[in-house]
Amino acid sequence: MVGIIGSEQAPVKGKGTSVTMDDVARLAGVSRALVSLVMRGSPKVSDGRREAVLAAAARLGYRPNAMARGLASRRTRMIGVLLNELHNPFYAEIMDGIDEVAAELDYRLLIGTAGRRPRGEQEALESFLELRADGLVLVGPRLPTRDILAAAATTPVVVVARGINSPAVDSITNDERAGARLVVRHLVELGHRRIAHVDGGRGAGAAARRSGYREAMRELGLVREIRVVPGDYTDIAGVRAAVRLLESGDLPTGVFAANDIVAAGLVDRLEEAGLRVPHDLSVVGYDNTFLAALHHMSLTTIDQPRPEMGRRAIRALVERVEAGRTAPMHVRVSPSLVVRSSTGPPPGG
Repeated sequence: MVGIIGSEQAPVKGKGTSVTMDDVARLAGVSRALVSLVMRGSPKVSDGRREAVLAAAARLGYRPNAMARGLASRRTRMIGVLLNELHNPFYAEIMDGIDEVAAELDYRLLIGTAGRRPRGEQEALESFLELRADGLVLVGPRLPTRDILAAAATTPVVVVARGINSPAVDSITNDERAGARLVVRHLVELGHRRIAHVDGGRGAGAAARRSGYREAMRELGLVREIRVVPGDYTDIAGVRAAVRLLESGDLPTGVFAANDIVAAGLVDRLEEAGLRVPHDLSVVGYDNTFLAALHHMSLTTIDQPRPEMGRRAIRALVERVEAGRTAPMHVRVSPSLVVRSSTGPPPGG
């Protein structure tokens, strides 16, 4: 699905007739070329003529057509933004930062979503390119790297929340391994040893979080306690993981969920089974979305500066588009642990 935020359309004159530059030129008594110069903000037009053209445009309700202007200038001032999904507030909070800076810099946004489907992402990508977007921001994409690099061969690309090692693509990521290690150390400091991880499957950053969990468990002498429950970045994955743990008859005392959404599903199912968090089992999420701060959740989690990641992505992209930067920019932000009431000492600890 692709939609446009802040798009410009020529308003309607009469019954379905679009106002054109020729209409403005006739009313102002000037040439069409002069109207074009005024609309582009050219300094070559006298103040008197500029005022006449702008007055005529205002009277007719004329606004320049963004697509036609882009064809003439080879720039559309449109940026394609691919969001992995809309259900996870993590992506929406990154989008807040993207939207803020795009508005400041006078860029319109084409928004595409795919519901975690690589094929849907590919279709959105193709739509962006067909609409001549000046650049692309891919947030948590599941696309194969080769497809991302193919797009980068024709237009600037910034990837957010997924590491990609290429000089042709910029990236804004969180140190996922470091975040996972913070989770394990926090639980161990509380006295936990039996710590399980519900992973994020094929989601962006999931492999690094899983690796960080394993590394920390080994370093802290808990290699025999390593337990990874397959999952995904969804609340349903959290529910299924809880069922699996409950049916195993061998509950851990602490669980590191792949993200806040997974943690929410996990806690909901555990509490339905009569368990109390954190008295019977501690739970930690990842992302520090608004869900984690809700009073009934009060979830201990790893913070990523979501809006700032979005802001950095747009600024990096515009540097490539407008300044012609070719050197790669790979920004890795440091995670931090936000402790709330979903974690405590293990039962009997």
